[in-house]
Amino acid sequence: MSDLVNLRATFIPNDGEQFRVRLALDIAIEEVVKEPGCLRYEVTEDTPERIVLTEQWESEEALAVHGKGSAVQDLNESLSALLAEPVKLDKLP
Repeated sequence: MSDLVNLRATFIPNDGEQFRVRLALDIAIEEVVKEPGCLRYEVTEDTPERIVLTEQWESEEALAVHGKGSAVQDLNESLSALLAEPVKLDKLP
């Protein structure tokens, strides 16, 4: 399974918005874990300064479909006014 894709998404909430960011992520997680190819999609760090979501996908293709899906679009819309900076997405080994 050398084509697994591991990602870390880091969210920096605006002051006082951690709860709302986490709520938006929890809603998205419920949908995303049902997507084909999703092996892991969970919050692995949650502090007032940052929230980290760890993802694992079966393939680049599954990740690409996820990136165009309604769960991601809805999440981006929900977070648009809640984050201090754009989401940082890192590919992990």
